[in-house]
Amino acid sequence: MLGFQINPFSLLKIARPKVLILLWLNIIVLTHAALSPYPWSPPKDIANKFSRDPATLSQVSSDFGLIFHRNSSAVFTPTSISDISKLIKFSNSLSCPFTIAPRGQGHASYGQAMTRGGVVVNMTALNDYRNGSGIVVHHDKQTPYVDVGGEQIWIDVLRATFVHGLTPFAWTDYLYLSIGATLSNGGINGRAFRFGPQISNVHELDVVTGKGDLVTCSANKNSDLFYAVLGGLGQFGIITRARIPLGPAPTRVKWVHMLYNDFSTFSKDQEHLITFKGRNGNNQADFVEGVLMLNQPSQDLSFYPESDQPRIISLVTQYDIIYVMELVKYYDDNTQDQVDQEIEDLIHGLKFIPTFKFDKNASYEEFQNRIRTIELTLKPLGLWDVPHPWLDLYVPGSRIMDFDEGVFKGIILKQNITARRILVYATNQKRWDDKTSAMTPDEDFYIVSILPSTRFDNLELYLAQNQQVLQFCEDAGIGAKQYTPHNKTQEEWVEYYGPKWKTIQQRKLQFDPNKLLAPGQGIFN
Repeated sequence: MLGFQINPFSLLKIARPKVLILLWLNIIVLTHAALSPYPWSPPKDIANKFSRDPATLSQVSSDFGLIFHRNSSAVFTPTSISDISKLIKFSNSLSCPFTIAPRGQGHASYGQAMTRGGVVVNMTALNDYRNGSGIVVHHDKQTPYVDVGGEQIWIDVLRATFVHGLTPFAWTDYLYLSIGATLSNGGINGRAFRFGPQISNVHELDVVTGKGDLVTCSANKNSDLFYAVLGGLGQFGIITRARIPLGPAPTRVKWVHMLYNDFSTFSKDQEHLITFKGRNGNNQADFVEGVLMLNQPSQDLSFYPESDQPRIISLVTQYDIIYVMELVKYYDDNTQDQVDQEIEDLIHGLKFIPTFKFDKNASYEEFQNRIRTIELTLKPLGLWDVPHPWLDLYVPGSRIMDFDEGVFKGIILKQNITARRILVYATNQKRWDDKTSAMTPDEDFYIVSILPSTRFDNLELYLAQNQQVLQFCEDAGIGAKQYTPHNKTQEEWVEYYGPKWKTIQQRKLQFDPNKLLAPGQGIFN
């Protein structure tokens, strides 16, 4: 309660009428604040969905990055899509609306799914109300697809579709991410050169806009919203369902690593692989990524035979940096007899270091879920639930040599801060639809992911290194774009979006005029 008492009748003796009215209003506000945990009263039909439990609030005050911490006023746990709509409409009805941050698996690194003083929506709770209907595979059609709730995670989509001999065309490297989150960013891995990112592989969406309207949209229906939300960083609506096309699923993969000591040769061979189609026109690689091996004590050599590991370590020691080409070809019972020949055709003429080619066979799920295996290995060692100051960039292909010299060699190798894992792989810009809100360079580009894990006492070193990388790109005029960007000012966002900034502004005004959604991105808030 308030901790003091006021006799309202005594006010008549000391106050003028206008002052008296103001005093009464203050008393009402103070009393409301004392009795309610919020500066507003939630509607009765969703009031029980709000929580201010300290443990729950603490859980959503940080994310996978463990870098930023923001305290929300409440966590909202919806049990239906209409609950989300009611929440947004309620906020819009207030004279001072609160911000709303949808949260899936909380895998962002820089607070993108947080809100300071607003409400976090626990999207994962929707899975409970759906009673198993969050993933529905339509496999009896000429063009099969799967309807997936925005709160679902990709590993469950993989398993649900694989039962029917089907699979999505596009993936992320880590499958324990929600569908809504990856479609709000892009969804990328070494398949992007063939089929584009995940946002290029969506038929239809259900979206709750920043006005609270539930809208079904596609390229042909409510297309403005469809393209706004895809790659839109959560700014225009909350994805509650996605219709994703499917194709035949392989059962096995041939997984090849080839080692290079020269980046120019490595990059040329990558670009050859992502365009190669073979003599019959359909022998394409199914997956191409590149991984850096640095002369540091944290090398992961688990892919390679134990008998070969000493000479690999010796090679890295000799050159300080080795570039690993990761090539995958899918197959099944009908094609297993020809997969080895297909691999030989793919790598014919590549200039990797002789005798440093390694391969193994794996199940399709084992390969797709490979990062989960790494996670389960690192967790017991205390190397997973630690800060992750990750930096993901799109680097124009015409400048990737400069990036190698200036960043891989000039910053990362020279500073010798343990890098853990660095990816670099080529992709085709034409696979991205410029109508979406996602940003890429205007040419074929490389995806570069610098993925360190560190202790809190070393965190500032990595953040400073990231800033050096970004500054180098700016000073050298490289034109790199961040994936899952975390710009600090609106001026930086204007520069990031460039000529698309006016479109982003118009979309925000159209679909979220009160600027409620995804404040953690810092674009409009």
